[in-house]
Amino acid sequence: MTADQSNRAFVLAGGGTGGHIFPNLAIAEQLESLIGRRPRCVFAVSARPLDAQILKDESREFEVIPAEPFVLRPRGFLKFLNSWGRSVRAARELLQKLKRDHGRVDVVATGGFVSAPVAQAARVERVPVTLVNLDATPGRANRWIARHAARVFTAAEASSVGWPVIRPLVRAAAMAPGDARACRKKLGLDPDRPVLFVTGASQGAGTINKLLVALVEKHTSDFVSRGWQVIHQTGPRTDAKDIENSRGAMKSAGIPAIVEPFFREMGVAWGAADLAISRSGAGSVAEAWANATPSVFLPYPYHKDQHQRANAVILLRAGACVVEDDLIDPEKNAGRAGATLLELMRDDAKREAMRAALKSLGPADGANTVARALVGER
Repeated sequence: MTADQSNRAFVLAGGGTGGHIFPNLAIAEQLESLIGRRPRCVFAVSARPLDAQILKDESREFEVIPAEPFVLRPRGFLKFLNSWGRSVRAARELLQKLKRDHGRVDVVATGGFVSAPVAQAARVERVPVTLVNLDATPGRANRWIARHAARVFTAAEASSVGWPVIRPLVRAAAMAPGDARACRKKLGLDPDRPVLFVTGASQGAGTINKLLVALVEKHTSDFVSRGWQVIHQTGPRTDAKDIENSRGAMKSAGIPAIVEPFFREMGVAWGAADLAISRSGAGSVAEAWANATPSVFLPYPYHKDQHQRANAVILLRAGACVVEDDLIDPEKNAGRAGATLLELMRDDAKREAMRAALKSLGPADGANTVARALVGER
């Protein structure tokens, strides 16, 4: 390691969802591990409350970029246009300050509407950009950033754009801190009984929340007779009524359950689980991979490009997950995805085969690959 590495600064751009912030946290952790002393890592994020909440919980330095998503609807497009100049200026001011204070500055962009103006500012300020594409189908912002980036990685093997493929990027808090029994004990659950983990990722998924309630109400005996426990992350934007519906359904059925809007230590939840049902955003797929948790994925149904479905392709091909359509209606979902879930809850051997397939994919060490490239070890 060269002597000046600790005087470097890194701007980690990506916000609006945990799916863009958490990979940057993973990269920051690896940079700190490699450099030895804690380099300055500034997270460039959106004005959405979740961004600040995540980074304050992690005691991380961040700068809000007043960016807006690119949308074609007239009102949304005007908001994007009005925010672009302000966002680039804010990012330039941040980069200029860091350049004055540090020997070298790099930008890492994980995509999304915050990354684009930061990448443009970096281009003007002659600051190198490393793009880390997370989804199997690169978004508009990433395709644009890639044209001028110093280096590009993609953490989704299904991508067909020819970028170097790395394994998933997962932060320390999303990695199981021990075996399943230890994780269950930490959560106050019975260490000897199986656990179903239900999550819609950082933003939650209303249809998955409703699916769980419908499934528990219709198939209580499948949960109770086999001793299943439930961990349910509803999402921080979930209505209080929906949270209480889930808690009430578990209590009425006699199912030991933890129902919370958000878990900071996601690794404990993943580590406790014998089976999960989740969206298939890049972050959720990465965390299932990292913790070798057999999963049923319900891709977000409203994306035109269906990139969440593509995200799960590598796990699907390996026999490490099941992908079902989100049919929106709770009863229909309970009949389709719910039936798949119940089948896996009954089949220990199938779950173990899926877990073995996940382990065969190798460690989720993409953040280390990116960090080594940034410090010149690759």
